[in-house]
Amino acid sequence: MTSTEVRRADRPAIRHLISIDDLRDDELTALVTRGAAFSSGAAGRPRPLEGAVAGIYFSRTSTRTRTAFSSGALRLGAQIVAYGPGDLQLNTGETSEDTGRVMSRMLDVLVARTAGDPAEMRAWAAQSRMSVVNAMSADEHPTQALTDLTTLYGRFGRIEGLRVLYAGEGNNTAAALALALTRFPGVEFELRTPPGYGLTASVRRRAEAHAARHGAVLRERHDMADLPAGLDAVYTTRWQTTGTSKPDPHWRTVFAPFRVTAALWAGSPKAVFLHDLPAHRGEEVTAEVLDGPASIAFDQAENKLHSAMAVLEWCRGQGPAPAEPHP
Repeated sequence: MTSTEVRRADRPAIRHLISIDDLRDDELTALVTRGAAFSSGAAGRPRPLEGAVAGIYFSRTSTRTRTAFSSGALRLGAQIVAYGPGDLQLNTGETSEDTGRVMSRMLDVLVARTAGDPAEMRAWAAQSRMSVVNAMSADEHPTQALTDLTTLYGRFGRIEGLRVLYAGEGNNTAAALALALTRFPGVEFELRTPPGYGLTASVRRRAEAHAARHGAVLRERHDMADLPAGLDAVYTTRWQTTGTSKPDPHWRTVFAPFRVTAALWAGSPKAVFLHDLPAHRGEEVTAEVLDGPASIAFDQAENKLHSAMAVLEWCRGQGPAPAEPHP
């Protein structure tokens, strides 16, 4: 038995999405193109979750992701049970393993956002009945990366060969994006992160390994000098990641040079702008950019729904066969 797939005679394959690295290359591509098909209307109105029950557990605030997975599950035929941060007996000391075992006997899929590391979700996934989806943990936001790639694919018709600049903290969104983009040939992904706020060593090592294997390029610098020209996309996120705080009281001064302004388009006039939202105009991005003609951030937000539907469909055994879990 693996935590990625459990086959049983009386139910479909069970698949978990806890990290982008849980996906094979063909699965990653399939989820992106399937999300784009939902977005364009080409996917029709399938109901593969008819009769299923999806648990929606968010211990941290969420507008887009929670709404996307709730709406997506309903559109695919499932019923939903929603949990808030104070609703589970985890708060009284029940183990994650026991929580997962119990919930798996009542739910078909659990979509969860936590403030912890993915070990808790791996514990929930150590059973044979219920799929587990990471809707954001402290280290990675895999469903955001799928949304981002779905948006880029819908805009450009490809991921291969795109040139993407990310400016801001090397947070869980940046981590997932690095792990996903580097698996497409010819991609150039450049991160400009404040000193002391870059990708973790683990994420960087894994992303560099993907890039070497697929013929992509990953670069990270801690300044905004000598930016590349001819970019296809510029991406940023809010500086204060949901549910976190920074120990340095002067962190805003460190982050200020990484604000996305219209000046970034001087060498890349055709670049689109992405933001995972919520946005703080005047902090990580100016209103001129976020509300300007280059911005596709609100199309990107809508694609949360389409990408969520692709993930839920895949979790219940649709699409290509699942990968073996990563060690």
